Amino acid sequence: MEVAQQQEVLTPAEKPAKEVTGSVALLEALITEGVETIFGYPGGAIMPIYDALYDYHDKLDHILVRHEQGGIHAAQGYARTSGKVGVVFATSGPGATNLVTGLADAQIDSTPVVCITGQVFAHLLGTDAFQETDVINITTPITKWNYQVTDANELPEVIAKAFYIARSGRPGPVLIDITKNAQIQKFQFKGYTPCNHIRSYRPKPIVRPQYIKEAAELIATAKKPFILFGQGVILGGAEKEFQAFVEKSGIPAAWTALGAGAIPTDHPLNVGMLGMHGNYGPNVLTNDCDVLIAIGMRFDDRVTGRLDKYAKQAKVIHLDIDPAEIDKNVKTTVPVWGDCKETLPLLTQAVESKTYPEWLQRFKDHMQEEVDLVIHKELNPTSDEMTMGEVIKQLNELTNGDAVIVTDVGQHQMVACRYAKFNNTRSNVTSGGLGTMGFALPAAMGAKYGAKDRHVVAIIGDGGFQMTLQELGTIMQSSIDVKIIILNNRFLGMVRQWQELFNERRYSFVDMQSPDFVKLAGAYGIAGQSVNDRKDLQGALKEMLNHKGAYLLEVMVTKENNVFPMVPQGCSVAEIRLK
Repeated sequence: MEVAQQQEVLTPAEKPAKEVTGSVALLEALITEGVETIFGYPGGAIMPIYDALYDYHDKLDHILVRHEQGGIHAAQGYARTSGKVGVVFATSGPGATNLVTGLADAQIDSTPVVCITGQVFAHLLGTDAFQETDVINITTPITKWNYQVTDANELPEVIAKAFYIARSGRPGPVLIDITKNAQIQKFQFKGYTPCNHIRSYRPKPIVRPQYIKEAAELIATAKKPFILFGQGVILGGAEKEFQAFVEKSGIPAAWTALGAGAIPTDHPLNVGMLGMHGNYGPNVLTNDCDVLIAIGMRFDDRVTGRLDKYAKQAKVIHLDIDPAEIDKNVKTTVPVWGDCKETLPLLTQAVESKTYPEWLQRFKDHMQEEVDLVIHKELNPTSDEMTMGEVIKQLNELTNGDAVIVTDVGQHQMVACRYAKFNNTRSNVTSGGLGTMGFALPAAMGAKYGAKDRHVVAIIGDGGFQMTLQELGTIMQSSIDVKIIILNNRFLGMVRQWQELFNERRYSFVDMQSPDFVKLAGAYGIAGQSVNDRKDLQGALKEMLNHKGAYLLEVMVTKENNVFPMVPQGCSVAEIRLK
């Protein structure tokens, strides 16, 4: 019997070289990295890459967006639901600068995206050539890394670094700017080798057992411990490890907007959402707990309110992969550096199994107070006009909390985050740190490519929808099965709410007149309807969800409804208002 010979593995230096252009080398690299979908828009400076892409249509699916900002938001949506790196192509000059908002959004929300931009010929750099912009200096503050390639020989290594940096450690956006000469230049290509190490770049800090021990000791002495968890749990793929920690420790846990779904909404120890429009109990009791355990969240201002009045009575344990976040906003008693997928099991092993029935009951009591004063009226209104909350409630009932919910920015965003059910991870896709209006429609397109077997529902206000509605053309051309709900209150609702509460109802330029959204969708071949009456809502939602293909549902909601609870800007989280 013959023994099969082991296949010889060649190093890159030993592989036979073939002469290819920089453009071909780039596409080969993307395929090796497992890229399947690219969102992009062609132009003069990136034309050689698009010419090479013509021969790769069977290996790489390119989605032609209608605006480069739509392209990068789509790549973000894809990354958020799939857990993979999103990829976007754009040309030089205005094409590249149109990516800036999405790059800033991806940077602050830790979304792994690789942007490939074309650039003018290297010999024209600095001459103000047609469509030349210094995209490297423009995007340096809003990327995890960026680099300009002027020689095709650099491309394989640079692309490998780009994907490694984008996905490793605390994820983020990377931009690679490729001059036109590097795209057409032929060189000896020895194949592509993915990167797994860069000297001087340490994506994950070393876990220090002493800090794990100190954290466990602090938790052991706590009478009223409280967990705050954010998107870091999801980015680290540590949902199971996190749930094990919560259940063994018995500690109530509240989530940031981006952390939603790390454990199911209905988990008995999930006590609600933090922040300016979060739940009453988690905000008030932040200033009453004795040990605060922050996991994968960064203590941003929308969560903390006034820092000089935030959790001053508590000892703080902060678990984070990014050492720069430790002590940045809130002074930490015990810093636990590291990937939470590694640190959480160690901490779970070190803590005792406990329950805190009296402490947990206080969260429940506050929730009942919120239900009586806010939630019941929002979800079960008695007026003729519909509320945003009741739309989300009925959507929950029809999807069983299993849909991907993509929200834009505004009142509808806070209502959806508060009332949507998230039974699965990677189900809440929203613009958190930057608050980008226009995010939802293109992000929903990408989210569908990242979660092809799930309902993807974009919930958008009438204002935000009109910022990127041109992407209806992308949805039409690429037959993307996204469901679009426009919650139309004929206002820029969140700004109007602030003007009502803090500017004596001086409604300055927030009245929003809109086109006939259903006719607009119809012009793009997208089915839809508008609902004004509560009795038609459930049937319309069912029709939308059952429809094969994209569908737009406009729901006319009450004009001057406010989102409560609310922590007014400049106030402590304990000063949260219920009305």
